[in-house]
Amino acid sequence: MSLPIGELAGLTTSICWSFTSIFFTLSGRQVGSAVVNRTRLVLAFVMVSSLHLITQGELLPLHADPERWGWMAASGVIGFVIGDACLFQAFVMIGPRLSMLLMALNPVMGAVLAWALLSETLAAGEMVGIALAIAGVAWVVTDRRNGRDGLPDASLRYYVIGVLFGLGGALGQASGLIASKKGLEGDFSALSGNLMRLTVATLVIWALAAANGQMRPTAHKLREHPRAIRFILGGAVAGPFLGVWLSLIAVQNAPVGVASTLMSLTPVFLLPLGWLFFKERITRRAVVGTALAVAGTAILFLS
Repeated sequence: MSLPIGELAGLTTSICWSFTSIFFTLSGRQVGSAVVNRTRLVLAFVMVSSLHLITQGELLPLHADPERWGWMAASGVIGFVIGDACLFQAFVMIGPRLSMLLMALNPVMGAVLAWALLSETLAAGEMVGIALAIAGVAWVVTDRRNGRDGLPDASLRYYVIGVLFGLGGALGQASGLIASKKGLEGDFSALSGNLMRLTVATLVIWALAAANGQMRPTAHKLREHPRAIRFILGGAVAGPFLGVWLSLIAVQNAPVGVASTLMSLTPVFLLPLGWLFFKERITRRAVVGTALAVAGTAILFLS
């Protein structure tokens, strides 16, 4: 029996995001996480704006009111510029498997922030899910065998800093989604909202690069490492383009809780992929902890 289109799209989204994290890890270790973030935002903007033109009939959602642009701009800066800068640095320092496992705390942080800032309530089932997710992630991250396979530096300090960057990425994404929720009120198009986030984030990150004299060094690094460009392109196609598109299909055609749960399976797919690409050992603790984290996230989404 085949999966319905919404569930299949949700599952494929997780696979796409798994390969996105691998591509960005490979490119980040060649040219640095900042160059990867700048470059992939440009590529993602071109792809998403083209899709928006085809589906919505306009290159940019200029009809949106200033308040909506303000919320989506804040979401883009917090999520894409700050949050993803932390995530990409985590990719470089601790690898995609652990980084994306830490990103499993994104919905946990989002639920807590929504409770604190938007007065949303937390049911008993949701609190159980939060506890399970935190326990699963903590159990894997505190394994002393982490940080020694395929990484440029295995020191404890380097590993801890990488974990902190991963947590910063999850917090940035969760905070960005809170702002997005305000900006998407009134059944506003999710595709248009995502393009608004990308537009502002791309302008901000390149303005910062220009102000810090990083325009020419960025171009120089990309010329020196042509393979990195291919990895960044692959990551941009798999993530901001295909991943976002499939996630929208999933949410439109399946219950939100089911779709969100299927889209949170990236850490599971990264267990074998991490071994294949980076020779990371798959320990029993890693498998059980990842399963606990994903189960906690599922309970949180389905409660």
